[in-house]
Amino acid sequence: MSYLDGFLNLINSLPDTLLYLLLGLSAFVENVFPPIPGDTITAFGAFLVATRRLSFFGVYLTTTLGSLIGFMFLFWVGHLLGRKFFIEKDYRFFKARDIMRAEEWFRKYGYFLIFLNRFFPGIRSVISIAGGISGLKVQKVALLALLSASLWNLIWISVGYSIGANWDLVREKMGKIMFNYNMAILSLMGLGAVIILVRLLKKRRSRREGP
Repeated sequence: MSYLDGFLNLINSLPDTLLYLLLGLSAFVENVFPPIPGDTITAFGAFLVATRRLSFFGVYLTTTLGSLIGFMFLFWVGHLLGRKFFIEKDYRFFKARDIMRAEEWFRKYGYFLIFLNRFFPGIRSVISIAGGISGLKVQKVALLALLSASLWNLIWISVGYSIGANWDLVREKMGKIMFNYNMAILSLMGLGAVIILVRLLKKRRSRREGP
């Protein structure tokens, strides 16, 4: 039995109220510490809904609030500590190059990037920190982050619930879904990076060949 399986078995043995709290806490921690498999735990919440252990609304509400609070926590960390701190520290999960890349995205896409943050696995935390560094309006960021988490969790929990009350099947199917989704997102991001690089090279070439 893996560590995660043991943890999920432990969760399943807890009272319902504590279960909701832990699901919300896992969604929060996933934002603050990216290696935590928050989406897997949310999928486990969907499985508990399918087994009629927990309510759909309860799991949806707690995980969405947890995601929102986690995002805004890092947003304020970025706002208070500032750009220089993160660039100099170059933390493993908040790398300087990722933050600078997110800042460039903000210059191009602005608040739309906040709305899409939940759909970018692996860099959600970087987006929230870069948003704080960029000085975006708090109320607007909070609203868009809430919409993003609401939509993502609704899709994720609905899919997990629809698969049924067999955890092994839920984990296998959702693992494949997430893997394929991540590969698609990474491919699109890679394509975008190539397009940007080609444009930059063309601009430099045109400047050199100019009058």
